[in-house]
Amino acid sequence: MNVYDSHRMAVILENFGYEPAANQADADLVLFNTCHIREKAAEKVFSDLGRAYLIKQERAEKGQNTVIGVTGCVVQAEDEEIAKRAPYVDFALGPLTYHRLPEILTKIGRKRGETIIDTDFPAEAKFDFLPENRSEGGCSFLAVQEGCNNFCTYCVVPYTRGAEYSRPVAEVVDEAKHLLETGTLEINLLGQNVNSYHGEDESGKERNLAYLLRRLAELDGLKRLRYTTSYPADVDDDLIACHRDLGQLMPYLHLPVQSGADKILKAMNRRHDRKLYLEVIEKLKKANDKLRFSSDFIVGFPGESDEDFNKTLSLVREVEYIQAFSFKYSRRPGTPAAVMPGQVEEKVKKERLDILQNLLFDYQTKFNESCIGKVFEVLFEQKGRHKGQLIGRTPYMQNLHAKADKNMLNNIVKVRVTDATTNSLSGEVI
Repeated sequence: MNVYDSHRMAVILENFGYEPAANQADADLVLFNTCHIREKAAEKVFSDLGRAYLIKQERAEKGQNTVIGVTGCVVQAEDEEIAKRAPYVDFALGPLTYHRLPEILTKIGRKRGETIIDTDFPAEAKFDFLPENRSEGGCSFLAVQEGCNNFCTYCVVPYTRGAEYSRPVAEVVDEAKHLLETGTLEINLLGQNVNSYHGEDESGKERNLAYLLRRLAELDGLKRLRYTTSYPADVDDDLIACHRDLGQLMPYLHLPVQSGADKILKAMNRRHDRKLYLEVIEKLKKANDKLRFSSDFIVGFPGESDEDFNKTLSLVREVEYIQAFSFKYSRRPGTPAAVMPGQVEEKVKKERLDILQNLLFDYQTKFNESCIGKVFEVLFEQKGRHKGQLIGRTPYMQNLHAKADKNMLNNIVKVRVTDATTNSLSGEVI
């Protein structure tokens, strides 16, 4: 979502007369788009702001003005902290108000020396005010849903992104058409809880994600379709059928579980237990036996025992994820879990994370190595480090690099896998 938001902000700024600078020292405007999911990411913002301030001072000595702005979830959660720790910041906008960038920059031109902060949850959707989206390559993100109503006890999203909002079907289809017309081949639908999508169609009837996927699959030029991130309890039979019926829907699904222990899932306020999660996985496999999964895991959640952690390990062995994101529990101010009893020691969290990641990496490596000799359709997205090399993604979201003609960039090409590591594949273009 942050990549999507950053791209939309760049388009807003270009329409307002800005163009990308070669580096920070040449920039009249430095804009940080932030994430508040984990403490490390939030703290990094302040160190980055400090470095930007030094550049701002150096430019001021040369008579050059520099505007520093912060957007995103850190602003929504810590606007007072930004004003206190970084008073040199010119403006700060929450994730739902960045469409007001031109208005804010105009105000700054009139009012120097005052930090403008806007963390409203506006009644109108920001999508109504954003300029037309356009493709910047073969793969494009398309936000269809924002916010979350689940209130997992560890998560700040409902407080920083607000209640769930789903864009109308026609609006999503129109944006998808424009992306396809400007070079996109793969669309990845985004939402904090994307499969709770309930946008209205042209007749005013609420529609689910499965309906939206089927509408998009009818569009000319769409070769690949993905959606991120799903909530297990919201995977319905309609959505499962899409994985059976839609050829454009890639055989890779990110389905976060967080823990394999029911006690911890209940403490997290997840609306699924282990049994329901595994039943959903089984139904999806029956609908499409080529489907493979990735997930999110939190270790060291308050109250997690060795037995609870071992249940997470057994879940990993049962599903055999081909990729995963795993983290130590991070206390986020204002969330219920931050004040729960039974906070796990940092040392124990680190030990458990190491064990979990080693197991996850084993399955990821095993799957990658099983791909050697197979032919995949690869969407090349960027140039590699070596001359004549391109990097792309397989249908399973694996990074693959190969010697390829530059004309193959942003195109889908058949590639035979020749080698594999834990994190990437090598191949030869057929």
